[in-house]
Amino acid sequence: MSLKKIFHELLELRDDMGKKSRRAERKQTRRRAKSHIAPEHSLSSLPSPELVQQSQWANLPPELLLDIIQRLEASETSWPARRDVVACALVCRSWREITKEIVKTPEQCGWLTFPISLKQPGPRDAPIQCFIKRERETSTYRLYLGLSPALSGDMSKLLLAARKIRRATSTGFVISLVADEFSRASNTYVGKLRSNFLGSKFTIYDSQPPQNPVIQTNCGSHRRINSKQVSPRLPAGCFSVASVSYELNILRTRGPRRMQCTMQSIPITAIQEGGFAPTPTELSTCLNQKCPPSSISQGKKPLANLGSSSPTPDLEHGMKDPLILKNKSPRWHEQLQCWCLNFKGRVTVASVKNFQLVASAEPCHNVSLAEQEKVILQFGKIGKDIFTMDYRYPLSAFQAFAICLSSFDTKPACE
Repeated sequence: MSLKKIFHELLELRDDMGKKSRRAERKQTRRRAKSHIAPEHSLSSLPSPELVQQSQWANLPPELLLDIIQRLEASETSWPARRDVVACALVCRSWREITKEIVKTPEQCGWLTFPISLKQPGPRDAPIQCFIKRERETSTYRLYLGLSPALSGDMSKLLLAARKIRRATSTGFVISLVADEFSRASNTYVGKLRSNFLGSKFTIYDSQPPQNPVIQTNCGSHRRINSKQVSPRLPAGCFSVASVSYELNILRTRGPRRMQCTMQSIPITAIQEGGFAPTPTELSTCLNQKCPPSSISQGKKPLANLGSSSPTPDLEHGMKDPLILKNKSPRWHEQLQCWCLNFKGRVTVASVKNFQLVASAEPCHNVSLAEQEKVILQFGKIGKDIFTMDYRYPLSAFQAFAICLSSFDTKPACE
């Protein structure tokens, strides 16, 4: 039997079992009270593990299964063909464990496979090329994997989506895995971006605790009431992982925006020789896992933050030496009479939003000049409401997308 026939049968088996589980779920919901509302992306809509484990595919010899998934993972390197690799992880528990062992992180292979890949650092050698489509009517921004809409067409893969929310004192962006669900209570919520009043500073919040142990131990604020420790329920996405600051341009001088990004969740040692960036392995939040008690829970200081949803001071500062990114200085082109940067053909329209970010390091950090000159993130306009975004190690797709979203907000004091 050929490999394609095997996966066609797997997809048919998954669809049949999904229909059975959905019918069973509808019967159960009729018996429940009217106040119960089943979530739209409920895990119960997936095939039951007990049903799948009884199928003929669950009983394949591990050596044969390992060889099949290895061949498929090596041959299908782009979307939509790479969906077959994801389908293998949905067959049953044994298939999922083997697939997770075979599939490497984007840093190692340069491919995006599972949703967790969006939170993992990009490749070191070459950037991952994406593009962003802006919808002005709905204030929605969609991140796709691909060179551009013209070259990719239907081959593009939706990675992340964001919706702009304007408030009286700030502007926010809610980031989700899907394009039609932006509720922070949904399991598709991955983070948010929030600005200050002037729009000159943005804070990036992640829906799950960072991998940095210093930050992770402070993922829950605690207080003591009558000698009893109480942990208030934290809202989703309260983990500050980065901040983006734009320099004020009070004198209204000509030139591009000047920006600086402080990555509290990435140490400066990540770009040193032999260094590595924190890499999460599962999508999770602090709401569905037990967080260790914080060191600030002792004494009466936390009483001042009673009911506050703001991050703790340790969480805000992150680490002693975080990675700092600055925009690459452009050069003035006399013939074109404009500021220019070498985007290597990825940006074709001049815009104040265009930028390239490189690492900013001190001599004591022992970062090579070649590493400081590498463009870690570049963003630019190629058409009406179409922008390219190329990112690489140590940034993840989520962090890069959030930084680019800050460029879409109006900044009258910075231009």
